[in-house]
Amino acid sequence: MSSQLPQNKTIRAQLLASMREGEYAASERLPRESVLAEKLGISRTQLRDILASLEREGFISRRHGVGTLINRHVLDVETRMDIEVEFLDMIRQSGHKAAVAFVRVSDGAADKTVATRLQIPEGTPIIRIARLCTADGKPAIYCEDIIEKRLARTGYTIRDFKLPIFHFLQQFCGVIPYMDLTNVRPTAADAALGEIFGVPMGTPLLNMDEVDFDIDGQPVFYSNEYFIDGVFNLTVMRKKL
Repeated sequence: MSSQLPQNKTIRAQLLASMREGEYAASERLPRESVLAEKLGISRTQLRDILASLEREGFISRRHGVGTLINRHVLDVETRMDIEVEFLDMIRQSGHKAAVAFVRVSDGAADKTVATRLQIPEGTPIIRIARLCTADGKPAIYCEDIIEKRLARTGYTIRDFKLPIFHFLQQFCGVIPYMDLTNVRPTAADAALGEIFGVPMGTPLLNMDEVDFDIDGQPVFYSNEYFIDGVFNLTVMRKKL
């Protein structure tokens, strides 16, 4: 099954694109499973896994006797907070040109907050990665990712941190995040954040305080993210159980 995961992700993205602006852009529903699986060149079991993930995220609804309905009202949402999207893709989805202004990597020691989030002793060696992403050349997202240093193999360079953090975690730490818990709250720019974003102190920002866990429930990295107002229209989808 694990060997199918990259293929499933690729086909899932392909199917989403087909529903948004491709073959099924004008359709109310997807073809029958047997037809769709043959078109995509995959088994019906693989297809059901992909459709299940799309249904969990609200892009489709499957109804017995009706078929697989395409939820246009969900597909048309600009940016989803409840779905993990890499920063540059998030900026592009919002209609802006995305770039990375800087990446700064430093070694440090876990303070009380980091130690609590990662469930490690205070003073444990860590790697801190600070990244500023821009939208149309203006600061949009500032993020500080923190990883326990012992998890990382040697041999990495600054170039490895210019990719999304998940690439580094997989390639150099052998870690695949399974889920995250994120606190979302408004905050105001202090002097440091004001300088990074080029805004006055007190400017409203959105802060996302995130801890990612592996499949065994162990915290693998801690992230503090700040979003400037006026770039994103962030939406959360919540199903009624």
